[in-house]
Amino acid sequence: MLLAFMKIFGIFGDPIEHSFSPAMQNAALRALGIAACYHAFRVPPEKLEDAVLGAAAMGFGGLNLTIPLKEKALELEILQPDDLARAIGAVNTISFGRDDRSIAGHNTDGAGALLALKDAGVRVKRSKVLLIGAGGAARAIAYTLQQEGAEIFIANRSIQKAQQLAACVGGLGFGLGELRRLVPGMDIVINATSLGMREGDPRLFDGRLLHSGQTVFDIVYNRDTELLADARSAGAGAVDGVMMLVYQGAKALEIWTGQKAPVDVMERAVRAGLATSQAEK
Repeated sequence: MLLAFMKIFGIFGDPIEHSFSPAMQNAALRALGIAACYHAFRVPPEKLEDAVLGAAAMGFGGLNLTIPLKEKALELEILQPDDLARAIGAVNTISFGRDDRSIAGHNTDGAGALLALKDAGVRVKRSKVLLIGAGGAARAIAYTLQQEGAEIFIANRSIQKAQQLAACVGGLGFGLGELRRLVPGMDIVINATSLGMREGDPRLFDGRLLHSGQTVFDIVYNRDTELLADARSAGAGAVDGVMMLVYQGAKALEIWTGQKAPVDVMERAVRAGLATSQAEK
């Protein structure tokens, strides 16, 4: 019996074991009735070009990129970033044209973050946003929220990277040592680092600096982080990273398939996976 050809999609990263994208995207593909599957692949930065070319040669339908590959992708001569990805300085989604050598880079992280905040009823325009981190996700969020009319402040371990990113969005850059001074005066505080992904990770700052009227958004999605617990204790709004994951994934799926993504199905798949993961610990 001949088997129908199944299109393959994937996510590249290193590490990649924590990713819930396969569960989310496979649920979406089933809901849309598309004969395809989505898998996670561990790809170190030095192997990214080989991996992307291999995926193109094998007829993959599309790729997502996660830590630490988003900025690395822009260095690849084989990839043509769109205007948004180039402006942001990071690629999290790759699409393939009919020609195997036609490889396009996109960025859906910023749109995912903005929609997650709007979903939670957070007003971004004219707000003071403290973004902690200066990597690929942080760049996308900073660019998108600045375009939405927010005032951007960047804090990062490397003050030089913070200042470079801040300069790109008309904001101000600081080292992490300034968090004690910065946090109380912000409307929105966003963790765009991987800190909090693992139980026992150190806190970015003393949670007692937070207060009611603020919103804390942690893009970490694989667990309920200490930062979010601190926000709730302080009476601040707490937004987890699940909806950013869902919305950025929905945008990627729409790029690949041209079909409207089933956001509700994708969210249920992620939250079910998280519940199972926590129960197994």
